[in-house]
Amino acid sequence: MERIKADVCVIGAGAGGLSVAAGAVQMGASVVLLEGHRMGGDCLNFGCVPSKALLHAGRVGMGWQAAHDHVRQAIATIEPHDSQDRFEGLGVRVIREFGQFINPTEVQAGGHVIQARRFVISTGSRPFVPPIPGLDGVPFETNETIFDLEKPPRHLLIIGGGPIGLELAEAHHALGCEVTVIEGLTALGKDDPELAAVVLASLRGRGIAIEEGAMAKEVRSKAGAVEVEAQDGRIFKGTHLLVAVGRQANTDGLNIEVAGIEPTRSGLKVDAGLRTTNRRVYAIGDVAGGLQFTHVAGYHAGIIIKSMLFGLPSKARTHHIPWATYTSPELAQVGLTEAEARKAHGDGVEEVRFDFAGNDRAIATGQTRGMVKAMVVRGRPVGVSIVGPGAGELINFWAMVIANRLKMSNVAAMVAPYPTMGEINKRVAGAYYSPRLFDNPRVKRIVGLVQRLIP
Repeated sequence: MERIKADVCVIGAGAGGLSVAAGAVQMGASVVLLEGHRMGGDCLNFGCVPSKALLHAGRVGMGWQAAHDHVRQAIATIEPHDSQDRFEGLGVRVIREFGQFINPTEVQAGGHVIQARRFVISTGSRPFVPPIPGLDGVPFETNETIFDLEKPPRHLLIIGGGPIGLELAEAHHALGCEVTVIEGLTALGKDDPELAAVVLASLRGRGIAIEEGAMAKEVRSKAGAVEVEAQDGRIFKGTHLLVAVGRQANTDGLNIEVAGIEPTRSGLKVDAGLRTTNRRVYAIGDVAGGLQFTHVAGYHAGIIIKSMLFGLPSKARTHHIPWATYTSPELAQVGLTEAEARKAHGDGVEEVRFDFAGNDRAIATGQTRGMVKAMVVRGRPVGVSIVGPGAGELINFWAMVIANRLKMSNVAAMVAPYPTMGEINKRVAGAYYSPRLFDNPRVKRIVGLVQRLIP
C-alpha cells in the first residue's frame, strides 16, 4: 500500500474537480486527483457535449451514422484538454481509482492511501431512475447510454419534460425518429411559463408529442414494444424508452460516515463556503446539493480555491447563476423568474420586455420569434428570462449585469454594434426608460423651458 501526502486531494475528475486540480497545482499546491471512470466527467462524455453535438447534427441534416460520428468526434477533440496526460504534465498526481474515506483525514484509492490537508469531493451525479413499477423489467436508456444506439429508434418515448428530455427529443426527431415526451407535471416547469410555452409550441408544431400531467404509473414491454401507462389512464406506446427525470448525486461508495460528513437528500451538507461537516472536506458541483450545471461546478472551484489556498473568506451565491435549454428556440434564465420576483419584491417589481421582432438583425436573418423579459427593482435587474435564437448567448450579458449589481442605466450606457442580436439587450434598457422620458409631463416641461431660455 503506497502512502501519499498532499495539500489537496480531489475526488472526481469532472468539470469542478479538474478546475480545482489545475488551479491548485499551478499556484504551488501539491495535488492528487482520483478518478475511477472517465476523465472529464458526465458533461464531456454523456451530457452537455454529446447532446449539443447531436442537436447540431440534426439541425444541419446529418443522417444517423454521420450524426453519431460527429458526437464522437466532438468528444475526442475536447478529451485531450481533460486528459490524464495533460494534468500529469501540470504536476498533478492522477490515480485512476475510485476513492473512499477510511478516516476523517485519509482516503484510499486502490493500492494508495492519501493523506491531505484538504479534500474536495467533486463526484458529480448520475441519471435518477424513478421507482416506476415495471421499469426494472424493461430495457431503457439514460443520457449515459442513449448516444451509443447503433440504429435510430422508430418511436422514442421519453419520461421527463425537462431540459435533458426536450433537447434529446428535438435531436432525435430531427434525425427521423417519432418522439413522445411524457411529463408528470409541467414541461420546463422551472422556467418562466410564458417563455417556456413558446418553446413547447415550437416543438409541438414540428411534430413532437409532449404530454403533460402524465405521471407514469407503470412501464411494461409488450409484443416487442414499450408501453408507459399514466396515472390518468393514458397509455403511450413506442419502440424505445429514455428516462430523463433528473439527476442523483454520486455519494455512494465514498464512505462519508467514517469521515464525519453529513449527507442530505440531494447530496452532501455544505455551508456557504462549500465546506462539509468535516472542515477538511469541501463538496462542489452536483454533489453539493444545489444547482446542477457544469458552469456551477466551475464557479464552485473558484470559490474553494480562494479559501483553501489563500485562507480568504469566500461564499457561493446562486442569484447570478444563468442556465439555458438548447432547444430551438433556446430558453435561458438568470436570477429570479417573474413569479419569484413578484413573490420576493411584491409591487416593487417592474416588468420590462422587448421582442426580437423589433431588432433589425433578427428581421434580416428571419429570427424574429423571441423576447427578453426583465424584472427590475429600483432600477436594478433582479432576473431576466429570454426565449429565442441564441438565448443562451444573450443571457451572458445579463449574468454579468446581475453578478455585478449593475443598473439599467449601465445597460443603457452601452453602445452595441449595429446590426447585431446583442443589441436586443440594450433595447430592453430603452424599453425601461422610454415611458420615463417620453410619457413624463415634467420632462416635457423642462425641455420646453430650456428651449425658451437658451438661445
